[in-house]
Amino acid sequence: MNPFSNAGVFLVSTIFGLYILAIMLRLILQMVRADFYNPVSRFLVKITNPVLKHLRRFVPGFAGIDMASVIVMLALQMLEIFIITVLRNFPTPDILGLTLYAFVELITLGFYVFLISIFIMALLSWINPGQYNPVNTLLHQITEPVLRPARRLLPPMSGMDLSPMLAMVGLWLVKLLFLDPLGHWAQGMMYPTARVLMN
Repeated sequence: MNPFSNAGVFLVSTIFGLYILAIMLRLILQMVRADFYNPVSRFLVKITNPVLKHLRRFVPGFAGIDMASVIVMLALQMLEIFIITVLRNFPTPDILGLTLYAFVELITLGFYVFLISIFIMALLSWINPGQYNPVNTLLHQITEPVLRPARRLLPPMSGMDLSPMLAMVGLWLVKLLFLDPLGHWAQGMMYPTARVLMN
């Protein structure tokens, strides 16, 4: 690729990636019933509302999941992949493969949100334990649904809580065993006549 294509791919990935991440964080915070009076939560609501508030009138939630957020993220992820495909002069992707690949990418992003949140929370608890700030509160609310079952399997020992390590290992194994193979399969469906890597 020429430098202009590389710059275009970088800009598209950054702009789309950041906004999809903002919607993903908002969706996760809704699912864990986080404090939406938190300044970080209010910021996420403010920047995602222009896209979501109108769609929510027509798309109801399902099983506690904001389906409007899911639809917007999926559409943005598909558009991002398609634009990058054009910039890289790849073949036109198959629509079903594109949809599946975008969906796997979103699930993977959700896994990374939990992994990074657990890592940052554990790091902060070692460096500055007991210190309150809005980010700490949200990190605790995001990670608690994952850490709670991990603590049942690995209770604290001698004052050491190793459940974050267990949770991160478990999440990473799920990614390696299920998400990565599913992503490669969906990627192959995008280009049925050519073996093209998106990375």
